[in-house]
Amino acid sequence: MQLQVLALDGVFDLGLAALLDTFQTANELAAAGNLDVPRFDVRVVGVRRRVRSAQGFTVPVAAVAGRRPDVLVVPAIGYKMPGPLVAALARRDVADAAAFIAETGAAGARLCAACIGTFVLAESGALDGRAATTTWWLAPLFRERYPRVALEASRMVVASGGVVTAGAALSHMDLALWLIRAISPDLAALTGRYLVLDPRPSQSTFALADHLVHADPIVERFERWARAHLADRFSLQEAAAAVGTSTRTLARRVDHVLGRSPLTYVQDLRVERAVHLLRTTAASVDDVAAAVGYADGVTLRTLLRRRHVGVRELRRAATA
Repeated sequence: MQLQVLALDGVFDLGLAALLDTFQTANELAAAGNLDVPRFDVRVVGVRRRVRSAQGFTVPVAAVAGRRPDVLVVPAIGYKMPGPLVAALARRDVADAAAFIAETGAAGARLCAACIGTFVLAESGALDGRAATTTWWLAPLFRERYPRVALEASRMVVASGGVVTAGAALSHMDLALWLIRAISPDLAALTGRYLVLDPRPSQSTFALADHLVHADPIVERFERWARAHLADRFSLQEAAAAVGTSTRTLARRVDHVLGRSPLTYVQDLRVERAVHLLRTTAASVDDVAAAVGYADGVTLRTLLRRRHVGVRELRRAATA
């Protein structure tokens, strides 16, 4: 399988290395086990002759001209906050990369991206009308820039119409394993075991509700109000009055920026606060539940299980 990794100036070192090392490991394991599976012929390409990583290392790249690959993967670029990222996306090499991505997709290649590389992929238009994921804390910016993309930011990997996206940082490995699994589920499982990487279907366990980056004043005021009233029964009417808008406008703005309802966001904040209390205090589950606005510990335990984490695991992690 011909696979190209498109490296842009400022490429995220960890993401690039994770992709290359995962595919190399899969090739070595396939050879050692005499598995009858296609080899990943991986080539790092660039739209410029000179590419430096985010840490300043020179990245050897081949020109994008020539044979189109079976798969094109776009790793992240090392810009983690909105301002620097938006400036980077306006660069000429990013525009050239977007054009190359569009041409490669039109030629029949599968297009993939991980973490902030999903922004570069979206710049090409390849995600328009498709479902996708991205790095969780920049989901509001992604929604704002690419309203034609159906963002599913809680998911780790999303495949839609031949285009595959993956979430934050280490999801580069999840993306590589997804591509390996498409060739051989057994090889993917073996590679995952060698790399000590468990399947991670969701980013929601890692996401911090109040670290989502955006600049909407109504949503900012709602967030402050919500954090101050976690122990109270939620009322959309009271929330709207407190931030100085109508219930309809508040619901619309929160959904547009955060991709969820006001109540769902409050529940996320409550669970996040509960996790913190369970890890850092000896308070009972019922006491923690009451502190974040739930009537009893049963409800809190149920919500935690939905996030694939249990009270015992949280307590064990706190004492480890």
